[in-house]
Amino acid sequence: MDAGESRWSLRFHGVGNSHATALGSAMATIERDGAPWLAIDCGSEGLSAHVAQYGAMPRALFITHAHLDHVGGFERLFGDSYFAGNRDTRVYLPADLVPLMQQRIAGYPNVVAEGGANFWDAFRLVPVGDHFWHDGVRLEVFEARHHWPRTAFGLRLPGSLAWTGDTRPIPEVLARFAGDGELVAHDCALRGNPSHSGIDDLEREYPRELLSRCVLYHYGGDEDAAAMAARGHRVARPGEVLELAPPKGGLPKGGDPAG
Repeated sequence: MDAGESRWSLRFHGVGNSHATALGSAMATIERDGAPWLAIDCGSEGLSAHVAQYGAMPRALFITHAHLDHVGGFERLFGDSYFAGNRDTRVYLPADLVPLMQQRIAGYPNVVAEGGANFWDAFRLVPVGDHFWHDGVRLEVFEARHHWPRTAFGLRLPGSLAWTGDTRPIPEVLARFAGDGELVAHDCALRGNPSHSGIDDLEREYPRELLSRCVLYHYGGDEDAAAMAARGHRVARPGEVLELAPPKGGLPKGGDPAG
C-alpha cells in the first residue's frame, strides 16, 4: 500500500523528563494503519508502555540521543531480541551517536554471562546521516540543541511529523524541517534550563503559526502540564494518540530504490 493511502498516527508512551517517572520516559511510536511502524527512543518506562500497548517489543527504532532516560530499555530489548531469536530489530542511529551508544550501552563486557555474544548481534544497526529509508518511506534527521553539539538529533517524517527530541529552541532548524505543516512534538517544560526548552523560551522564539502545531512533551509533572495548557498550548499525555497527515515523498509506485 502506498504511504499516502495508509492511516498514520503518533502514540505517546511516555511524556516526562528524567525525574517525572510517573509520566513515563519520553518515547513514542509512529503507527501505520494502527500498527507500530517506528519507535522513537527506548527508555525503560517507555519500553514497558510499548509492550503493554502492542504485546511485543519494538522491531524498528530511531534513537535521538544517548541519555539513559531515552536508551535505558536497551538491555531488556537485547535480551528479548537475542534469546528469542528476533535478531532483525532495526536500530536507526545517527552516526555521531554510535560511539556514545557503544560506551554507554553496548560496551559492557560479556553481555551474555557465558560469553560468545556481542551486544550488536541482537540488532540490525543502521547508522544514518541526514536521512534514511524505512519501509519504503524517506525520513530526515536534524541536529537538536541539547548539551554538546552533534549529540542529540530530531526526526522528520516530511509533511507529517517533526520530533525534536531533547532540545533548546531551534527556530532556524524547524523553519527547514517543520516547514510543510508537520505536527511538531517538542521538548518543553514550564521552566527551561541550559539543556531543555521552557514555555517562555518557545513563546519568545517561535512564531504563532509554529506554536499552533506544537504538542509539548518532556515536562516535569501534571502541574506543569496544566499550567502550559492554561496558556493555550497543546500538551501530550501518556498513551495519547494523535492523527498525522500522510507523509510526503517515499518511493513512487513501481519505483526502484537503486534508481
